[in-house]
Amino acid sequence: MSFVEYTLDENVAVVTLNRDENRFNPDFLEACLDVLDEVENETDASTLVVKSSHEKIFSNGIDLEWLAPVIQKGDINTAKDYFYQMNALFKRIVTYPMITIAAITGHAFAGGAILCCAFDFRFMRSDRGYFCFPEVDLGIPFLPGMNAMLKKAIPLYKLEEMEYTGKRLTAEECEEHHIITKACHINELMDETLAFAKTLNKKRAVIKELKERLNKDIIHALDVEDVPYIESGKFNI
Repeated sequence: MSFVEYTLDENVAVVTLNRDENRFNPDFLEACLDVLDEVENETDASTLVVKSSHEKIFSNGIDLEWLAPVIQKGDINTAKDYFYQMNALFKRIVTYPMITIAAITGHAFAGGAILCCAFDFRFMRSDRGYFCFPEVDLGIPFLPGMNAMLKKAIPLYKLEEMEYTGKRLTAEECEEHHIITKACHINELMDETLAFAKTLNKKRAVIKELKERLNKDIIHALDVEDVPYIESGKFNI
């Protein structure tokens, strides 16, 4: 089984993340970027849906087992390359020339929750799974580009609470605060997500232009600010 794969359902490309807890390491990030390229260049899809094959986890974010030794031995170049690659994935989704939807099929923690915020819409299972930023307890500050994306998806009053406390939100709480479009039982999640996705058969060129204008500040933050921030020594694991 590939780390990341996709199928087509009418105008919708359904991407499935298959790498255990879908933690971000170079191989996983590369697989995600490759599939996004393939969907754009080799299909006529107009909407992208991303889900996980894991029974209870959408994504747990940064692969600390891979990254921590890199940071601890002071390998700044490898760390920089990694964060450039992660930013490339975030930027790819933020600027993707299709409407994008995260079908949050389980826990979305840390970088996994940040990834969800890059999408245009989010649906989340209601019977299992939390949406959470535990970085405050892990001792990992958010990079500027990450914060820019979070502000796109989460009201500031709720984002402050989540970042400062590490509070876990249920799907119902996420829906209440307009972080997701709808909370659904897992048995209904993909049906609800796909029904919505199939109504969004929009022209790619128009969607791309809209995103580049709406997300200009996010794109700038991802391009310019994050990796120099690592070099400053403020990002510690």
